[in-house]
Amino acid sequence: METNDKAPEFTSLDQNGEQVALKDYKGKWVVLYFYPRADTPGCTIEACSFRDSFKRVEKIGAVVLGVSPDTPKAQKKFEEKFDLPFTLVADADKTICNAYGVIQEKNMYGKKVMGVARTTFIIGPNGRIRHVFRKVKPEGHAEEVLEYLKEAQKSVA
Repeated sequence: METNDKAPEFTSLDQNGEQVALKDYKGKWVVLYFYPRADTPGCTIEACSFRDSFKRVEKIGAVVLGVSPDTPKAQKKFEEKFDLPFTLVADADKTICNAYGVIQEKNMYGKKVMGVARTTFIIGPNGRIRHVFRKVKPEGHAEEVLEYLKEAQKSVA
């Protein structure tokens, strides 16, 4: 997926077992971030930084959706443990991850494995991908996203 591509539609279950679809957010800025696994060290740092900047992201009219190949139950535990205020999308069958091309070869303790590459897509109100953050470092990423959103909204206004 590249900038200006139409963001692939998806429907899945959130951490509460309720249906969530990308089309539900049409007309809004969407921060769609993919992470490898709920409640692992890097994913926790990333999720908590989105939690800590959530009010500011919300204030500029954007929504945050976290996606990982976890079950709704695992997402729920993660949400409750770290008091996450945004939607976590369960993608246990990796349909969404595959649609966005984030399943990539990774090096895990010297072994090559296929897994979710930490990636964030900024989707504009028109449903098109406005920006892609690849090879995301969990520390400070939420701030980087917030800065991008502020700039992007100025250029649209």
